[in-house]
Amino acid sequence: MNQIADIFKLAREAQQQQVDAVLATVVRTEGSAYRRAGAMMLICEDGRSVGMISGGCLEPHIIKRAFWLTRNGANVQVYQTGDDIEYAENGNVRASVSEDDFDFDKGSDIKGIDNKYDEQDVDLDELNFGLGCNGRVHVLFERLATAMPLLNVISQVRQSQQPVTVATLIRSTIHFNNQNNPNSQLQIGLRLNLDNYIKSGKLTAIDANHSDKVISNASSTVIHAVDVLAKYQIFDNSAKYIKVDGEDGTTEWLVQRLEPQIRLLICGAGNDVMPLVTMAKLQDWHVTVVDSRAQYATQQRFPQADRVMVLALDDSDTLLKLSKNAAVALMSHSLSQDRARLGVLLEHANHYKYLGQLGPRYRTERLIEEISTRFTNPASLNLGIKKLHYPIGYKLGGDGPEALALGIMAQVNAVVHNQLPPAENSDTHLSNTNFTTLFSTHIDSIETTATSARAAINLS
Repeated sequence: MNQIADIFKLAREAQQQQVDAVLATVVRTEGSAYRRAGAMMLICEDGRSVGMISGGCLEPHIIKRAFWLTRNGANVQVYQTGDDIEYAENGNVRASVSEDDFDFDKGSDIKGIDNKYDEQDVDLDELNFGLGCNGRVHVLFERLATAMPLLNVISQVRQSQQPVTVATLIRSTIHFNNQNNPNSQLQIGLRLNLDNYIKSGKLTAIDANHSDKVISNASSTVIHAVDVLAKYQIFDNSAKYIKVDGEDGTTEWLVQRLEPQIRLLICGAGNDVMPLVTMAKLQDWHVTVVDSRAQYATQQRFPQADRVMVLALDDSDTLLKLSKNAAVALMSHSLSQDRARLGVLLEHANHYKYLGQLGPRYRTERLIEEISTRFTNPASLNLGIKKLHYPIGYKLGGDGPEALALGIMAQVNAVVHNQLPPAENSDTHLSNTNFTTLFSTHIDSIETTATSARAAINLS
């Protein structure tokens, strides 16, 4: 399952086939929740669906009710996952909120779904599922026509590799009586580009025309809210729920930092790379496989990879371009390839997010010593050596390429997301630090010897 890519694919198909759909997005969580804010699920009116917003417990209910909930536009529903619930006589969960104004003759709009609701299917603001997780999940429902601008922005971020900060209005206590009221801009699902506002001072809404629409007559309420939102710093593909109090009322927002995909560059195209490519694509990473051997670097061998190419050992410019902001795994089983790639990457330690070398420790340290002899200032490699993980991956147990791939994925995830490694797996990086210290001492000794030799020559 590649959820974002699958949602893009199904959304495009739905548009081409003129099939309506609903996008369900987690906009806030309280307590324990399986998915974080920003998780999405797409439901088509013909019954197709992709994505997950929970561990599978909310999805059947949401699929059944998505079109009914959006019959009058976008709205937010709250689902409780605690254990303090009531049951009807038939054993079904009983809704714990008002059932006023619900038409029980109305049903699901999804084709093939029974159009008669059970007792718990009231049009409610909050429903307790009694899952024992003791959490609350706030979900925004919107039709595809309204949600497509967000999907387009995510697609643009993935293509341009430039992050974007988006604020989505999820609730408002501000009421207005006519469309001419400036506050009529405060529709649930309104999305604003915060980066544009911070850079230019222009308030822009993300609209259906694949562009940012400047809001020229924004109300003071909207401007105040955006001023408050712009002060928050959101990092690393994270999301934050923010409540803004104003003179006219309160607005609630989901602020998301939409980041590009994690990029994985694998230098080496042996058979043991195949499960790593598969696991990375399951995580929705962008994967490039390179090798100097044309018989290995073929798309037929790695059909899931986004890019497979033959890369000459002396093509440092392309290597640096591919490794920019990427996680790099060196696993070619070739001394000449590893020496060439590692030499370039150690010298440009600030270029990538992660660097791992396959093979036993003594092999990598031998490569580092060989590489250092080519530099007039070997100490310039120190930062790269500190950043290098070798042997690559966590020692999680197991044997074979799949176990190796799992350890690599775990380590890259931890490094990219700034998570501390498990204590039993931290010896690798500590040993690397020790080697860096010894390496620096060795370099200092070489430089001292060279200085003494030059002094002796001058005296003679």
